Amino acid sequence: MPADFLKLEGKPVVVTGVANKKSVAFHVGKTLREAGAQVIWVCRSQARYDQLRKKLIPSEPLLICDVERQDEIDATAAAIGELAAPAGGVAGLVHSIAFANYSKGMVDFHETVREDFLQAINISCFSFIALANALESHFAPEASCVTISISTTEMAAQNYGYMAPVKAALDSSVVFLAKSFGKRQVRFNAVCPGLLKTSASAGIPNYIPAFLYAEEATLRKKAVGTQEAADAVAFLLSPRSSGINAQHLVIDAGMRTNYFDEVILAKVNRLD
Repeated sequence: MPADFLKLEGKPVVVTGVANKKSVAFHVGKTLREAGAQVIWVCRSQARYDQLRKKLIPSEPLLICDVERQDEIDATAAAIGELAAPAGGVAGLVHSIAFANYSKGMVDFHETVREDFLQAINISCFSFIALANALESHFAPEASCVTISISTTEMAAQNYGYMAPVKAALDSSVVFLAKSFGKRQVRFNAVCPGLLKTSASAGIPNYIPAFLYAEEATLRKKAVGTQEAADAVAFLLSPRSSGINAQHLVIDAGMRTNYFDEVILAKVNRLD
């Protein structure tokens, strides 16, 4: 097997949404480093920048972009274009950005606060569209863009609230972006992991019981690891996946096939 199996060595790849060592974005960027890619990191704020510079990203390009502000998106895209130009343009974009403000706590879905929902759509979904649009002229031929979604948006997990519909909008956007950029041969896909152990997930109410159930429901009785999701992202960024476009790659260790697992059924029946 060649050393540069993923064919990403020296190629500029933008990784947005990096927050800390547990984040999906950081795992993706670390994997890209190992593949020899030129990683261009993007974080949300100056405070986050300062934290990342101390240990995790001491020297690589690290930009600040609040995706709620179009002027910052435009400025970041211009800076990325300058960084990527010597290597032929941006070869990949990783969108690992999501935010939800439960201003009234966890309420029934029909009580969702309009401002919270629209902000979540803007940050978690529209930002992918806006970043792709801003970077259009900077993409290298046959570039690949990957966003991070969830394994299913059709399960009404009460503690996840309105974020499942927001992720559903993101999933749909993947298909439309792939169509919109088709003539430029820029690909768009989503990696859709099951429940992960990240700092962001820790903020979801009652997450641990849901995580433990999801782990029990996998075929291997072991939860999906963040690195497993990152490896899938790296593959979809790579020319090795050139025939994959407008797809949603589920990484859930078989969870969706195993809801009638005998161990889970035995536990439920004992409770009854």
